[in-house]
Amino acid sequence: MSDTFQTPNAVDPRLLEVLVCPVTRGRLTYDRDRQELVSAGAQLAFPIRDGVPIMLPEEARQLD
Repeated sequence: MSDTFQTPNAVDPRLLEVLVCPVTRGRLTYDRDRQELVSAGAQLAFPIRDGVPIMLPEEARQLD
């Protein structure tokens, strides 16, 4: 077993199927370059840190 933790460079598509925006309960899209899950309805981008989506509205970035 390796001692090195590798951060995934993609979100598991199965996870995207079950995750919804905590504000609107709408669909999320994955922005690979920014490592965020984007809610167009709420105009928020939720960060992904160490492969874990942070689905707290107070942690989200407001979209321009």
